[in-house]
Amino acid sequence: MNQQPDTTDTRLTDLATMGVGRLLWRYSLPAVVGMLVMQLYNFVDRALIGHYGGVDGAASQEAIAGLTITFPVMNITTALGVLIGAGASARISILLGNRNEADARNVLGNALTMTVVLGITYLALFAWFMDDMLILFGATDTNLPYAKEFMTYILPGLFLMNLTYSFNNLMRASGFPLRAMVTMFIGAGVNVILGTLFLVVFRLGIKGAAIATDISMAITTVFVMAHFVRNSGPIVWTRGTYRLRSRLVWGIIGIGAAPSIVNVAACLINIFINSNLRRFGADSPLGSDGALAAAGVFVTFTSMIVCVIIGICQGMQPIVGYNYGARQFHRLRHVYWLAVGASTAVCILGSVLAFTCPAEIASLIIPDPTLARHTGEILTLAMCMFWMVGFQIVSTNFLQSIGRISFSIMLSLARQVIFLLPIMYILVNKSGLDGLWASFPTSDVFATIVTAILIFIEFRTIKKLERRL
Repeated sequence: MNQQPDTTDTRLTDLATMGVGRLLWRYSLPAVVGMLVMQLYNFVDRALIGHYGGVDGAASQEAIAGLTITFPVMNITTALGVLIGAGASARISILLGNRNEADARNVLGNALTMTVVLGITYLALFAWFMDDMLILFGATDTNLPYAKEFMTYILPGLFLMNLTYSFNNLMRASGFPLRAMVTMFIGAGVNVILGTLFLVVFRLGIKGAAIATDISMAITTVFVMAHFVRNSGPIVWTRGTYRLRSRLVWGIIGIGAAPSIVNVAACLINIFINSNLRRFGADSPLGSDGALAAAGVFVTFTSMIVCVIIGICQGMQPIVGYNYGARQFHRLRHVYWLAVGASTAVCILGSVLAFTCPAEIASLIIPDPTLARHTGEILTLAMCMFWMVGFQIVSTNFLQSIGRISFSIMLSLARQVIFLLPIMYILVNKSGLDGLWASFPTSDVFATIVTAILIFIEFRTIKKLERRL
């Protein structure tokens, strides 16, 4: 199965010897491009739903509101996916740094078994409790039909999405960043073409977007899984690696817990936000559906920015994991600060856009000009401290990549649970919707302080380890 050992050895050796800046560029660029392409698709998809997602292909803010109601479901699905994908990819990087290729292949097999078992479980639960779940997530009488229609058709695609994203990370971690990028291009390209065809031409409404996603994810999953059948790297499907082993399972879960908690927390926050948007939006100029639609724009725009940072982190992760396993600590510090600088620059750009042209951004998804203007005001308020977010995300991923489970979990909880939810509860009851959106920049400040403290402690620990070598 390993036809080109020299290529493989060179790929892994580069992680320990190539200049860190050049290496981060090599690994991050494909990840950033791939993530950005997928998020651009999501942006286009939501724009199509806003303009053509109603009955007989009409414009509909209720359709966007219904899509927003499904975001907690996506968060739960993503949480389960990254629990395995992020945990397994970090574990594989560390094992490759230790030259333990046999255990790395065992991690690959266990990751597949875990993904299948969890996928079957959550699909059954989502299908059985769909109506109750969507009402819990904030659905109203007017947007529930759209949310339910979308969920009914997207369910198969959720499992395929987990397989694609999880094993795309493993592809990158085992030394194939360009191939991982091509995978994302395939999914996004097929999705855009089919989404446009089903919504604009065939006028299938919101279910057309879901069907397009299902088909594109099926194609992409085949491509990803085929990579591990035969490639020039050490990580391939191997008989005897699929039986779950507690040591490997807990190793994957331990590292993957931090990013998974982020998405679980995002689910709780989305539920809390949606319920308050439904409650306070009814008495506002936006109305409940308008307030939910505005939230959908906020989530979509910030996700576009965050996806670039996640791409940088995905490029950083194999470099950090491999060099941590190889005990080359000076390279850890270098790549970390490069990633922090790049991510902060991206967040600053997003904040500038939110301040200079927020209504124009909102109008790309929401056709109503009044609602777009109100949504723009929300973007400006909620993102005034967004430039801090890159530092938080990179730090959490750095700690996750070196196996610092407790610190990474603490940072995962800091912004979205420890600070955001209590602050949001206080401000929303004091100032309504304005307080809800003001809670985001407030929590960013507190979370950044905690992040700085934990990173300072960790680098002191790394310095002590370095002295012992």
